[in-house]
Parts: sequence; C-alpha cells; structure tokens
Amino acid sequence: MEEKLNSLPENAQRELGPGEEYKPLLSPEKKWAEVTPYSVAIGLLMVIIFSAAAAYLGLRVGQVFEAAIPIAIIAVGLTSALGKKDGLGQNVIIQSIGGCSGAVVAGAIFTLPAIYILGVEVNFMQMFLSSLLGGVLGILFLIPFRKYFVKEMHGKYPFPEATATTQILVSGEGGKGAGTLLVSGLVGGLYDFLVSTFGTWADTISTTVLGIGQTVADKAKVLLKINTSAAVLGLGYIIGLKYAFVICCGSLLVWLVIIPLMNILWGGQVIDLMNTGVTETISQMSPDQIFKDYARHIGIGGIATAGIIGIIKSFGVIKSAVGLAVREFRGPLAKDDNNATLSKAKDLRTDEDIPMKTIVFGIVIALLAIFAFFAFGGVVSNIWQALVGLLIVGVISFLFTTVAANAIAIVGTNPVSGMTLMTLIIASLILVAVGLKGNAGMAAALIIGGVVCTALSVAGSFITDLKIGYWIGSTPKKQEGWKFAGVAVAAATVCGVMLVLNKTYGFVGDQALVAPQANAMAAVIQPMMNGGGAPWLLYGIGAVIAILLTVFKVPALAFALGMFIPIDLNLPLLVGGAISWYVSTRTKDKKVNDERMNKGTLIASGFIAGGALMGVVSALLKFFNVNWFLSDWHAAYGEAIAIVPFVALIAYMVMSSMRVNKK
Repeated sequence: MEEKLNSLPENAQRELGPGEEYKPLLSPEKKWAEVTPYSVAIGLLMVIIFSAAAAYLGLRVGQVFEAAIPIAIIAVGLTSALGKKDGLGQNVIIQSIGGCSGAVVAGAIFTLPAIYILGVEVNFMQMFLSSLLGGVLGILFLIPFRKYFVKEMHGKYPFPEATATTQILVSGEGGKGAGTLLVSGLVGGLYDFLVSTFGTWADTISTTVLGIGQTVADKAKVLLKINTSAAVLGLGYIIGLKYAFVICCGSLLVWLVIIPLMNILWGGQVIDLMNTGVTETISQMSPDQIFKDYARHIGIGGIATAGIIGIIKSFGVIKSAVGLAVREFRGPLAKDDNNATLSKAKDLRTDEDIPMKTIVFGIVIALLAIFAFFAFGGVVSNIWQALVGLLIVGVISFLFTTVAANAIAIVGTNPVSGMTLMTLIIASLILVAVGLKGNAGMAAALIIGGVVCTALSVAGSFITDLKIGYWIGSTPKKQEGWKFAGVAVAAATVCGVMLVLNKTYGFVGDQALVAPQANAMAAVIQPMMNGGGAPWLLYGIGAVIAILLTVFKVPALAFALGMFIPIDLNLPLLVGGAISWYVSTRTKDKKVNDERMNKGTLIASGFIAGGALMGVVSALLKFFNVNWFLSDWHAAYGEAIAIVPFVALIAYMVMSSMRVNKK
C-alpha cells in the first residue's frame, strides 16, 4: 500500500479512454481514517487562525491571500511530526474544513465593509447571518454538480489550485516527488519574497520600460504588462497552453483593441456611465484607468453571459440532478431499473454524497432562513421587499454557482468580485423599483450582495476541495458535511474581526483601512441608490462577444475571464502554458513526455506553494510596519532588472522538467 500512495495515477489529469476508470490513491473498497477528533479539531483551528489572518490582512493592507495551500502544508507537517498513521485521508479533511476561511473571508470583505464606508448602521448578527447563510447556500447548490465537475469532466479541466494542493498532500506521504516539490517551493518562495519584501526587482514588466513604450501608452493607450511572479508562472503551467491561450486572447482584445479604440472614438469626452463623478476625458486617463473604469465591465458582461450559456448547455446535468431528487422522494433508488448503475455506484465510498433529499430540504430551509433574515432582521422594510431580496439571492446564486466552479476549474481564480458587482447593480435597480432607497436601500443591497458573494466564493472554493478528494479517494459525504461547520466558524471569526477593526481603525478617514474591493462596491452602489445608471452598453458588448464565441465553439468563459482579469496576470499564464506544451512534446516517446510533464507539474505546484507562503509572510511584515523595500532602487532599475531573473526562472523550470531518468 505504501507504494500506491507515492504519487497520483498517471491518468489523474488526462481524459480517460473508452472503458478506462480512474482509481484513486485511497481504495474505494476500504475504509480509511478521515473524520477523526484530530482532523476536525485541527481543521476548525485552521479556520479560526486563517479567517482572522486573511480578514485582518485583506482589510488592513489590502492583500488577500489564498489559505488552502498553506493549510495543506501545515496539515502535512503536523501529521508527520505527530507520527499519525493514515494521515492522507485526515489531511484532506483538515484542508477541506480549513479552506472555508479564505472563501468566507473573500465573500465578506468584498461587500460588508462598504456598509461602514457608506455610514450605514449594521450589527454583528446581520453580518454573521449574511456570511453564514451565503456559505450554506453555496455548498448546497454545488453538491448536486459534484459528479459532473470532478468525475464526468475528468481530464477536461486543469484544476490548477487543486493540482498544487494535491501534490502537497501526496508528498506528505513520502511521495517520490517530495524532493522536487520542496526544492521548487524554496526557489519559487525565495524568488517571490525578494520581489514583494525587498523590491529587488519589479513584480511587473511593462512596455513602458522603454521610452517609446511610455509614449505609445500615453498617446495611443497601448500597453502590455507581464507579472514576474513564480506563483503565477506555475499556475499557467498547470492550466496548460489551450486555456492560457484563450484567456490571453480575451486580454489582448481588451488591451490592444478596445482600450485604444475607446481613445480614438471618445478620447476628448468625459464618459460617466454610473454617475460616479468622473471628470477626466478618456485621453487624460492611463490605459490602466480606462481598463478599471470601463473595459473590465465588458469582461463582467461576458462572464455573466457565458455563465448563462453554460447553464443552458448543462441543462441535462441540472435535469439529472432534479430527476435524482424526485426519485429519492419516491423511494429507494434500487426500485428504479433504469438507475441500476447509479445505485451500484452509490455503494462505493468515494461516490457517496449527502442524499439528494437532504440537499433539497436543506436548500428550502436555507431559503426560508434567508427570507426570515431579510424580513425580520432589519434588512428591508416589508415582506414584499424581503421576497424580492430572496428571489435575487436564489436566482443569481444558483445561476452563478456553476460559473464560479467553472472559473476555478479553469484558472484557479474566482471572478467573484465581478459577479458581485453585477449582483449589486441588479439588486439596487430592483430595490429602488420596489421603493427601497437611501441608506436603508444601500444596506439592503450590500447585505444581499454579501449573501450572494459568499455563496459564490464558497461554491468555487468547494469544487477545489472535492476535486482533491476525488483524486486522493476521500468520502465526498464527509467533506460535504463538515464544510458546514467550517463555514459557520469562519463566518463568526471574520465578522468579529471586522467589528474590532472598524472600532480600532475605521473604514473612512486618514487612518482608515484599505478595503479596496469594498470601496469599489460602495462607489458603485451609492449613485445607483440615488438614481444613477449602470454600464449596460459595456455589459451588452461583453454579452455579444460571449455569444459569438459560443457560436464559433471558443470557450467563452475562459475568454471573458481574460477580459476581466488584468493583463499582467494573464500573460504569464501563456508563458507557463507554453512551457508545459514545450516540455511534453520534445520527443516521440510518450512515456518520456509524460514524465517530463508530471515533473513540471510538481515544479509548478512548488512555485504556487512557495509563492503563497511568502505572500503571507510579506503581508505580515507589511502589517507590522517592517519596511525593507528598496524604493529608490526599485523605481530606477526594477523593471529593467526583472527581465533577467524572470528568464532565469523560466529556464530553471524548462531544464528541471526535461531532466528525467530515461529507462
């Protein structure tokens, strides 16, 4: 059995052939230690620690870090130090419970601080219920789609974050790639630490490093940038060339066509689509500002439309889930001859989900609780408005749950801020229409947005946990059940931290907390509640692009993500994807190509893990006012020098991946 736990099977990340099955590390026929007092206690402890840390750092210094990978590293280290037997199954549960921290924090700090920024009264219970009910709804909406995303789509999605986390967990069992993972983690971590803490070289290289590039950016609004982070490069490797290319095409359309075209067509005009008080003309703005204020809204429209198209395309999956629920209400599955295969599959431990009957009851209870919260928790003024709020939450959360899961499966990044922004705009328009305006309207829209944002954030994060469990061989039912406990603890922790930070620092004034996402939400919602508009034209352009892409069979969601995510984070994905293609196609020997590809995946996972850990360390140093940043050096030479270490990092990745033992 030890040998079996050394590494994932070779078909873990590729599509399966006809009749081929994926067999996880932990055999489905055997019961393994998973949910134990140790794994639950450590998992909940991780939730408290990382929820507090992520909320603290995200609001105080504007730096949000992903908790899943550091938690996996800690779980592996603790299990090893304590000499725990059967540690792999328990570590999956620790990571799954602990991962609630980052998901709930993202949902909360993107929206709820905006209530303070707008000067609206709010209490702990309102914030807690917003996060808790949103998280519960996200879990319940996602579970029926588990088999579709993690099993039926096996090998079709790269799942970059799940890949990196799984490699860490497997290496903790003495995996044969542990050494490679450790070395690349040290290289990637040190590289990113030198950039973020010391400013030894710039974290981004742009075309403005040359004088002519600066002139082109100022006059023609043409600008290209590439992030030099080891973590993002590793992410691109795991995503692969296909999706990385599509994502970059979306980015290049925005930055090389749409932004310059806006300058040509409306350069001398002041365009204030949302009545936010814009006074600059397009020609006076930098390309970055044009992207932030206008062009990225095209990406939001594209993401929303691609998501709706995805729902329509996956109607069969939704129909199957509903049909399964109906059959369970009628009686045992075994009575249905047409469902004999499914009934047999359910006998396997690795195919056990929370029963669909329980899920349906859970969704009904959660929606009733949300309605009661809105109606009697001081969120809205009357029952009618509470019903409207419930419909907004239910419909948008359901529609965008699969979008969040798709985005995580493709790029490892959840576009939750864009989807929440659209939710706030839709909620504001509808609430104004039913008579809810001013401060009360803003508070209601933000709490509704908080519920949706947390639901989507948790759903996106949870699909990563379930994919990790599928690869390793965990029991889904156990992951699903304990996820609710993690969400509850995370919601209480983050809201408590938010109250303390508001009293200590506040969200407005000279010494105010940064809270960048919440400030953006507040800037949008205030004019909306006072008769302002929304950038419907830009959303419409994004929608048309998504429809055309679908017609021409181009992955619309990946393309739209490229339009929404800044280009400096997309171009390194293309570099990483190109490396994965290069190292896996240099010989005619498939086995050698596969070995090189797998070694590269380990290196990429190490880059992501090292970068994530050093991101936490750098943020902590910044919080404690430890300033080692070489400002003068960085400003004068940072970008020019950055080219050399970035090329060296690429060379290291290529050469190390190609160095495999030929047998």
